[in-house]
Amino acid sequence: MALPKGRMQAGVSQLLADAGLRVLGSERDYRPSLNCPDMELKMLKPQNIVEMLGCGSMDAGFAGADWIAELAGELDAVPVEVLDTGLDPVRVVAAAPSGLLEGGQLPRRSLVVASEYENLAQSWIGTRSLNARFVRSYGATEVFPPEDADCVVDNTASGSTLRANGLIVVDELMRSTTCLYASAKAMDNPQRRERIEWLAMLCKSVLEARSRVMLEVNVDEANLDRLLQLLPALKEPTVSRLRGDAGYAVKVAAPRSTLPQLIPAIRLGG
Repeated sequence: MALPKGRMQAGVSQLLADAGLRVLGSERDYRPSLNCPDMELKMLKPQNIVEMLGCGSMDAGFAGADWIAELAGELDAVPVEVLDTGLDPVRVVAAAPSGLLEGGQLPRRSLVVASEYENLAQSWIGTRSLNARFVRSYGATEVFPPEDADCVVDNTASGSTLRANGLIVVDELMRSTTCLYASAKAMDNPQRRERIEWLAMLCKSVLEARSRVMLEVNVDEANLDRLLQLLPALKEPTVSRLRGDAGYAVKVAAPRSTLPQLIPAIRLGG
C-alpha cells in the first residue's frame, strides 16, 4: 500500500491510527512499517501513487481525486475508488493577478498558463477557447505570475497562498479530496480485494464515528415521545428506565452537524 507524502500525509496517518493501524517510522522513512504483518507500506508523492496503481505495481494507496483526473488518460488501467475519505478538500482553480483581469475576466489576448496539471489545464484552455500557451511547473506555481505566466492552474484549500501572491481565482476546474484507491489488478484478485475492502471498512467506520457524538438525555415519561421525534439516529435510540421509575435515559449517536439546532430544540421541548 502506498501512503502520500506532503499535505495529505498527516491526515491519512491519523486515519489509519484511529483505525488501530499505526504507521511506524520516522517522517523521512520512505518504507515505514505497519502494525499489521501482511501489509507493506511505501511513501510516494500522490501523483506517483496514481501511476503505480495504474500499472499495478501497488495494490492500494491514498491519493487525491485531482491526480486521478489529471493522469487517467495516461494510465494502463484507471485505479478503482474504494473510499472517499473527505479529508484534505481542495479546489483546482485558475487564478491570475488582479491587474491582468478585465472586468474580472481574463483578457482576450495571448496568455501563458502555468501548472503542474498539464492535462487539466490544457482541457480548461480548450473549454474556455483561450489563446494560451501551457508551461509546466514543478511546485510553487503561484510565484510564476506576472513575469513568467499570466495565469496559473493550481490546487488550493483556503486560497490564502494565492491571495498572498496577489492572485485572484477566476475559475474552478474541480474539487478534490483524499481517496483510497486500488489497482484494477488487485481488485481482480479475491484475496487482495478482500483485504482492501477490509481496510476501507475500518477507515469508513472511523470517519463515521468522527462525524457523530454520543448524546444522552434524561427525560420524564410525559416528554419521552416528543424527545424521540426530535432525535436523529442510525436506527433507533437506546431507551433505558431510570432507577426508581424517575423517567428515562435516552442515548443516541447524533451527527455533530445537527448539535447547534438539536440541543436548543431538546431544551425547548422540556
